[in-house]
Amino acid sequence: MSDEELDQLIAADDFGLTTPRPKHTPQTTEEARLQSGFHELVHFVEAMGVAPVELGTGMNERMLFKRLIAIQQNSVLCEQLQPFDDYGLLCGEVSGTTIDDILDDAFFDSLDNGTPDIFTLKHIPLPKEIEAPDYVAQRKPCKDFARFEEQFQDCQRELTAEKRRLLPFANEQQIEVGKFYVLRGILLLVSEVGERTEKNGKWNARLRCIFENGTESDMLLRSLAAELYKDGRRVTGLDEKALAAMQVTDDDTSAGFIYVLRSLSDHPDIKAVPHLYKIGLARRSIEIRIQNAANEPTYLMAPVALVSTFQCYNVHLPKLENLLHRFFDHARAKIQVTDSLGNYHTPQEWFSVPLETIETAVRLLISGEIVNFHYDILSGQVLLNGEES
Repeated sequence: MSDEELDQLIAADDFGLTTPRPKHTPQTTEEARLQSGFHELVHFVEAMGVAPVELGTGMNERMLFKRLIAIQQNSVLCEQLQPFDDYGLLCGEVSGTTIDDILDDAFFDSLDNGTPDIFTLKHIPLPKEIEAPDYVAQRKPCKDFARFEEQFQDCQRELTAEKRRLLPFANEQQIEVGKFYVLRGILLLVSEVGERTEKNGKWNARLRCIFENGTESDMLLRSLAAELYKDGRRVTGLDEKALAAMQVTDDDTSAGFIYVLRSLSDHPDIKAVPHLYKIGLARRSIEIRIQNAANEPTYLMAPVALVSTFQCYNVHLPKLENLLHRFFDHARAKIQVTDSLGNYHTPQEWFSVPLETIETAVRLLISGEIVNFHYDILSGQVLLNGEES
């Protein structure tokens, strides 16, 4: 094709198909880098349930902590990033970081190119409509860590000696007071569980989590569970066979059920007892057993509702029930009822104990770890031996 023919072809090109187009090189603007850097902090909070801390579990968390401090100390940055602050990160306290630490963050080096309008955010999508928690739990130094240090040392020794094992985390019910867990390679102890709240049919509670590195956090139970699902393990109880005397076979033979009942009585004296529950055992169907509850003194001569059951294996069930009753003995409810013949009865299996506390005690009993705990009647919680409310 001659040059003349080529010129004619180009001149007839109404759609610009023969016109060379400039290459489009993606440009990362300063405002986009600023937003992206802050979103890394937001994503960390969403994943961990807490803000990054200086004594974090890895280099990435420590880097994010320095970045957060730098942003908090810059009022202009705080103002520009406020629309994206779903978790109140910009309002946190500033401590523990020097100006040299802040300037070492490569994130801020990427913004320092003299561009005068880096704080003018354009074409930024609106933040997602999410419901922020009342506040974001942050790890902080544990002032009374000396109380827990020996427990961590013992747990590590017991893991080494294979008296404890690391197992996959299966469900939220495995989060209990006094249990150890491994989160991102760091051993932690759940030392306290706050008041349970219900929202959208789901339970939650603030925890006091003590970490092996001397920090603590009051993250939510569901936040901890989410992280344990992704990168965590649960630590089994001591393999000391504390309830070995109850073992009846090496096979998984069902011994029956431990059940918890709630009274439906309209009697004012019975309704006045807070957290009133019956703890009993059944070798077969519980539903059949309670059908005649309204005519039996053991059920307070009134209908009852089944609220919780635990199937037990390889144990002597009456001994298991007796141990549980003794554990809550000082919370036993003294209620007197009259049967159809006018005889007085004082059933012994009714207790004034919060349901979640009973459920915790039953699981500890079945695992054999209940020997390390006691029931604190003032707080209504199961506490480690030696720990006070």
